[in-house]
Amino acid sequence: MPRYRVNCSTMMFLVILQGAGVVLFFSWYTQLSPCDPQPSNAKVHVLLLSSWRSGSSFLGQVFSQHPSVFYLMEPTWHVWTKLQKNGARALRMAVRDLLRSVFQCDFSVMESYLPDNPNVSSLFMWSHSRALCSPPICSLTPRNQFSNQTLCLEKCGAEGLQGVEQACDSYSHVVYKDVRLFELESLYPLLQDSNLNLRIIHLVRDPRAVVRSREESAKAFMSDNAIVLEQKRIKEAEVQYQVMQEICRSHVRINERAVLKPPPFLKGRYKLVRYEDMARNPLEEINAMYQFVGLEMTTELATWIYKVTHGKGKGSIKEAFKITSRSATNVSQAWRTMLPHSKVRRIQEVCKGAMSLLGYRTVNSEKEQKRLDIDLLVPREPYQFSWLPDKTQHPNNN
Repeated sequence: MPRYRVNCSTMMFLVILQGAGVVLFFSWYTQLSPCDPQPSNAKVHVLLLSSWRSGSSFLGQVFSQHPSVFYLMEPTWHVWTKLQKNGARALRMAVRDLLRSVFQCDFSVMESYLPDNPNVSSLFMWSHSRALCSPPICSLTPRNQFSNQTLCLEKCGAEGLQGVEQACDSYSHVVYKDVRLFELESLYPLLQDSNLNLRIIHLVRDPRAVVRSREESAKAFMSDNAIVLEQKRIKEAEVQYQVMQEICRSHVRINERAVLKPPPFLKGRYKLVRYEDMARNPLEEINAMYQFVGLEMTTELATWIYKVTHGKGKGSIKEAFKITSRSATNVSQAWRTMLPHSKVRRIQEVCKGAMSLLGYRTVNSEKEQKRLDIDLLVPREPYQFSWLPDKTQHPNNN
């Protein structure tokens, strides 16, 4: 059997060549990976980015009720309320800076927008957060149980903001809902911060359904409308259409920025969700969102989601800002029978581009509008707007 001799120089060369190959392979692999690798114990931060009356309160509760999540509903409400004489463009940096601080569980920034000696009950819609009704901040609701907003209002809320920080620090996932950002660029510093590990879930809804829902609580949006429209004087009859035009344009800007030519740090950190898809297939869509941010669906959560989305009716005006058991499909279709066709045509005009991009078909007559057997939702491939693995397993939803 022949023997081969390899001198020391050749051996050293082979070792170096092998090491270089490993380095090159690792570099190639990490470039192809959908997101930067994160330590298994790294905190995950999630921004639920949406607009008013788009189902974001329900989506917020989907995350709030999860035992691993610290959730707050619209912390940037305080910025727009305190500085309401400005326009949205002037406030976006203040919004961004507040989000950065509270994502880091630093709530001292809130003192600039709250009254003296603030406590939990000073925070906007604080009782919508299960985490603020649970230990360590309040003993009312064990983490593995669902919170009751009415009881929370009665029993919790007196703790100071330091207690909020301690609670925030104790969770693996920090999730905030926001409806006051109209572009992604101001969030770039947060997306580039490896300590934040930020994920964005962008929730959109058929603008015709949004208008129908907004009209039920129109007075609540007067201040926000003025900020969206940069404090311009606009005829009252035109306000809702101008606001919807800005909202629709923002959805296009955000989606195109994230999907068409995303910067490297945005890849793997954005997911588009249509409210209508969530209404039709709630367990599947919500489970996909959980997987996107590294959360597990529990049997208790699946049961709760089913009950909340399979109630009866469309919900009343008094329930406009509450999470009650309703038929999610009926809610998503309500505009077709309740909104005058003249308004529908105008909404389709101002939101034409967004409707085309997001997959909402227009109607050309009142008859077509009211024919509920005509599907106005363009089917989309699963996960088309996120960089998730091709094969995503779902638990049995039966």
